[in-house]
Amino acid sequence: MDTAQTPERGWRGTPELWLDAAYDLLVEGGVEAVKVMPLAAKLGLSRTSFYWHFADREALLAGLIARWQSQNTANLIARTQAPAATIAEAMLNVNDCWITPALFDSRMEFAIRTWALTDPALAEVLRQADVVRVQALTAMFETFSYPEHEARVRAQTVYLTQVGYISMRTEESLEYRLHNIPDYVLIFTGHAPTAAELAAFRARNQAG
Repeated sequence: MDTAQTPERGWRGTPELWLDAAYDLLVEGGVEAVKVMPLAAKLGLSRTSFYWHFADREALLAGLIARWQSQNTANLIARTQAPAATIAEAMLNVNDCWITPALFDSRMEFAIRTWALTDPALAEVLRQADVVRVQALTAMFETFSYPEHEARVRAQTVYLTQVGYISMRTEESLEYRLHNIPDYVLIFTGHAPTAAELAAFRARNQAG
């Protein structure tokens, strides 16, 4: 037996391992699919191992919400604040989120929004997340001297467009999405990105 490939006797997994498995169940089947016994079966671990890491199912669900916040909300805000010489470059920075799942997980976003439809407490958390995300986008526009009202309307247009993509589960190839990015930047900001800005964007998104 290869001990390097086999968990030691009594191994209970790790909190991250349980959260990863819970994430898979959430995005595949919704919050009702995230239950201790299916998780244990998925991991090949005992039910009691779960309670070594989490007090109960609610604690696990809270961990999933925290993961969503720390990934999607935090990364989106960070990209609005990334260094940029022009508003077009700033908007391309934000578009990294829509291209790179490691920055902004659209599957998780859809699952959280669906879950929030039947969970008032999560719905409030989601509402607050929407507010701070739009505020961050608004601040980005204001940094480039857009008037306050215009900055907010443009920010809402950017955000609601992407939420629409996610809610409608729109599927596009990476190349098609990248092909449309310059037009989106122009529509959202009123300024077209330069060839150099687009080249940098494509390079960091591994598309040529």
